[in-house]
Amino acid sequence: MADFLQVSTATETREGAVRLAQSVVSARLAAGAQIVGPVLSVFWHRGEFGTGEEWQLLFKARADRYDEIEAHLLKHHPWNNPEVSAVPIVAGSAAYLRWVETATAPDSEG
Repeated sequence: MADFLQVSTATETREGAVRLAQSVVSARLAAGAQIVGPVLSVFWHRGEFGTGEEWQLLFKARADRYDEIEAHLLKHHPWNNPEVSAVPIVAGSAAYLRWVETATAPDSEG
């Protein structure tokens, strides 16, 4: 079985999050996406302290597809320098991980 990741990013609007999720999943770069929000973010940006509401996206993906997911998100994201990060999925049910693996195979039918 492949190694797996949860890849995350955030957007300013729910609609933007839905568009990104649909774009990544329809390209089979992730098996699925969850949209959580709004969430409150506290951050430093361009030397200023700020807070704001965002919509968080969590993608379930194969580790060997990370570079493609990152490139896709950076190309289609409305922000110039969005967060795109990943954490390993260190454990999961065999059936679930098989689904992630097969749904994200380039020639997959899902």
